[in-house]
Amino acid sequence: MIIAVVTFDLPPPSGHANALALYRRSAPAWADNPDLVEKTYFFDPDRAVGGGVYRWRSRAAAQRWLGADYRRMIRERYGAEPHIALFEAVLHVDTATRAIVEI
Repeated sequence: MIIAVVTFDLPPPSGHANALALYRRSAPAWADNPDLVEKTYFFDPDRAVGGGVYRWRSRAAAQRWLGADYRRMIRERYGAEPHIALFEAVLHVDTATRAIVEI
């Protein structure tokens, strides 16, 4: 399991409502992605930074979906270069079931 953390500067105005409106445009496409386990969008109002946390089934999938086309889309949609960091998930804590699972 791979965790990708993507951040980028948001265009002005960069309030909560504007960030949400921008994110709503891309959310349906991610919902149909067979390689993606889940995605959470986030927003930092103090720094006007947005992005997402992705859980991917494999490193190859993360690299494929977050490649050149994705970077171009972020630049075109948000006007900023994305910063992408990939991490190997090693332990998962599920607070609903209290399960602790090594990955």
